[in-house]
Amino acid sequence: MAAAVIAIDWGSTHRRIHVLDAAGHVLASRHDARGITAAQPIDHAADMAAIRTELGDLPILAAGMIGSARGWVEVPYLPCPAGIDALAAAVHWVEPGRTGILPGLCRGDGMAADVMRGEEVQLLGAVIAGLAPPDGLLCQPGTHCKWARLAGGAVADFRTRMTGEMFALLRQHSLLGAMMAGDVADGPAFRAGLADARRGDLLGALFGVRAAVLRGQRRAEDGAAYASGLLIGSDVAAEGLTPGACVHLLADEPLGTLYAAAITAAGADVVRIDAQAAFVAGVAAVFSRLAASLPLNRSG
Repeated sequence: MAAAVIAIDWGSTHRRIHVLDAAGHVLASRHDARGITAAQPIDHAADMAAIRTELGDLPILAAGMIGSARGWVEVPYLPCPAGIDALAAAVHWVEPGRTGILPGLCRGDGMAADVMRGEEVQLLGAVIAGLAPPDGLLCQPGTHCKWARLAGGAVADFRTRMTGEMFALLRQHSLLGAMMAGDVADGPAFRAGLADARRGDLLGALFGVRAAVLRGQRRAEDGAAYASGLLIGSDVAAEGLTPGACVHLLADEPLGTLYAAAITAAGADVVRIDAQAAFVAGVAAVFSRLAASLPLNRSG
């Protein structure tokens, strides 16, 4: 089929671009490092023109940090609960009928306040594509890990934890950094971190990363994997998963394997989901709701 829309998953450090036909099939994809923070400053209008020159003169629907205060234009958040119809109705057209930015979601206030941009497209797309049930718990690991509860096919509530960012800060800027050598993988050191996370004293256990190396009880080469186990284990433990609960996990490697191990260790079941397939399904669903009002594409 002919190309119909360009879908962009625009994150902080990377972006993924897909050309879709009207049925949501991927005709072409590319991935680059021109995220919002990785490629400043960005002439967004020129950037969109370059994308169309390369991939076709098509409508563009973009989600993620492109709609943040650091992006092209700040698009207001939608409050939860929100489904795909609400998402489509709130698209902000930077270039009318040509370039639209999807809104993020928000919930709560005060200490309970939370926001997301881009993840909502994956969450709703996972349900639309039949990859996840309309009622359930979904997890999206990353720099800021999202845990979302869906009800009736809409995002009803969610919580964000700075798990990945905390690991990076500890490794790069803390006293523990010299003791956090080696690769992070699912192995004995990571599993030991998961087990110690269940004790509930995260801050004390993190200092123990340094103490154990200094006393010769753990190799510095195992420090990163152990600390990752502590942080991911604490992240999972905060959800209070019950035995037999099911978590649908949207994650690339290696985080997918690490979170699957942590969730399984907590007694829950895991269903892995292709995050980009979910994103494509979400954008395709939004496009199908908007297509009748858009000008015909010019790609032939």
